[in-house]
Amino acid sequence: MRDALVRTRAKYMSPFGALARREGCRIPTGYPEGFVARVENLELPESLALEVTPLLLVMKTLNEQIKEADRKLAQIVKEDAVVNRLCSVPGVGPVTAVTYVATLDEARRFGDAKQVRAYLGLVPKEDSSGERCHRGKITKAGNSRARWVLVEAAWVLLRTKKPETEALSKWALAIAHRRGKRIAAVALARRLGGILYALWRDGTRFGCVAKIPSLTTLAPQVIFPPHALSICFIRSLHET
Repeated sequence: MRDALVRTRAKYMSPFGALARREGCRIPTGYPEGFVARVENLELPESLALEVTPLLLVMKTLNEQIKEADRKLAQIVKEDAVVNRLCSVPGVGPVTAVTYVATLDEARRFGDAKQVRAYLGLVPKEDSSGERCHRGKITKAGNSRARWVLVEAAWVLLRTKKPETEALSKWALAIAHRRGKRIAAVALARRLGGILYALWRDGTRFGCVAKIPSLTTLAPQVIFPPHALSICFIRSLHET
């Protein structure tokens, strides 16, 4: 429901720009939540103000409904242990976590992270014949909404710098340098899909090392910086 409300709000925002430009006005850029306030702060001609007033009233109603949906999502994060753990991953918010859980339904349905990534349609198509192996674009199988929110979360990680995601960011930026940011974002979304599955399966939070074998065998007095924990966590995914 929230997704439909957000799409509807975006559709209503589009005509405002054209109407304002027609009168020689420009609407400042910013977050969608503040769009109505930005329009109301403009000194619009009376004729234009009368024309956009009904649209502004509709958008105010949509904003209230979206806020209510966000409050319900926040409540789910508090009450659902799985969703709460998935939100511990930087870049993954309530919308992404709830969508992911709703799409997979149960973690035990899948044998490993590879099956999850294939289920989400984030693995490349393969056209093999004899010794020839060619990989193309991703299959886009499964739930398109879940795939979209993971890609959006990947873009957030690409655009932000945090110590706990340093290893992921470096890995994705290396791909971006070779093949472009769009491919890097999809690759990072594929990796995120596996990370979220591992957290769900193991009952852990992002950065938690209690169940990572490669760390439990080390001396207890060793203290790892956040970026080292991220590296070890990613390596553990390859081992599972």
